[in-house]
Amino acid sequence: MITAWARLSLCLLIASASGAAAQPKVIEKAQGIAQKLIKDSADPGKTQFLAYPTVGFSPETSWEFGVSSVLVFSAKQNFDRNRLSEITLFAFYTLRNQYGLWSDHAVYTDNDAWYFLGRHRLQSFPLLYWGIGPQTRRADKVTVDGNYLQVRQRVMHKLIPDLFFGAGMDFQRLFDPRFEATQEQIDRLGSLPKGAAGSTSLGVGPSLIYDTRHNYLNVRKGWFIEGSALFYRPGLGSDYAFNTYIIDFRRYLTPFHKDQTLALQAYFQSIPTGQAPFNMLSMLGSEQLMRGYYMGRFRDNSYAAAQAEYRFLPFPFSKRFGGTAFGSVGSVGSHPSDFSPRQWKWAGGVGARYLLFSRKDIFIRFDAAFTPEGPGYYFFMGEAF
Repeated sequence: MITAWARLSLCLLIASASGAAAQPKVIEKAQGIAQKLIKDSADPGKTQFLAYPTVGFSPETSWEFGVSSVLVFSAKQNFDRNRLSEITLFAFYTLRNQYGLWSDHAVYTDNDAWYFLGRHRLQSFPLLYWGIGPQTRRADKVTVDGNYLQVRQRVMHKLIPDLFFGAGMDFQRLFDPRFEATQEQIDRLGSLPKGAAGSTSLGVGPSLIYDTRHNYLNVRKGWFIEGSALFYRPGLGSDYAFNTYIIDFRRYLTPFHKDQTLALQAYFQSIPTGQAPFNMLSMLGSEQLMRGYYMGRFRDNSYAAAQAEYRFLPFPFSKRFGGTAFGSVGSVGSHPSDFSPRQWKWAGGVGARYLLFSRKDIFIRFDAAFTPEGPGYYFFMGEAF
């Protein structure tokens, strides 16, 4: 069974304590603590910051202790005119001497003139590897220890309202990976994959994005369509030469009520030319798409997936609490023509929501996702997609 994983935070405990089952004095005290921590401003344009501790556990890491923080704001503190921007930072340490420092940001300048989207990772943290292809077996799971660095940044400029064009850069390096595998496991896998001794990948390429979302942490309605490419070449410092193409299509509707959203996504990623190391292949599973599968449970050159989620934000009988139901299907293959109905994987689940910043319409989410291979649990700020 895939490792079930969840991080619990102080905010989640406060939200739980303020539920209907608690005594009135407990509710009042918990909500008072929450208000002091969250400081939900009456002005939706005002910059807000939140930091809180996290605790997690998995067999690969033992206990994990960390601190997570988020900064949300609008350019010139004008929420009506400018989109919501977010910067997050997460640092953790485990009892097995593993560590990580993660940073993500989506920042819009005044009047959406520029759009900066970044993802940064520095970690000494185990990866899980089952081999390549859509039919890898759970019993072939191998733990890969090593150090990992990623710096990914896109800079987009507005061409016309809601249409952005720009360039992206992706640098990834896997240092001294160690495959904790028996010879029997290696024999079943066939051989260790490309990049098993470590790799450096550096790619650049164009991006075109159509985006009508005003608050990407909780989209009520609108469109998001992306087409992008990254070209990795030895001349840029990459150990391998290959191209990666991505198409991401999302649609958000409110078919029945303004507090209920139907969110739809179709995603396609392909490496049609060249040879990529195993950590750069297209991977099925994550906390956003195909929830319930570990990211990389299935990997290959091509990956396609679709998901739908219905959101109650909040429930009709509550001002703070909401929930969701979601489902997804996806598969990987060496080429898109290799996709077969028998190889499609499915996942589904439900989620709980708590309205953290009411003026900015931001919820924290706890999702429980289920697959034929077991469950996965996720705790994050903002919706999955």
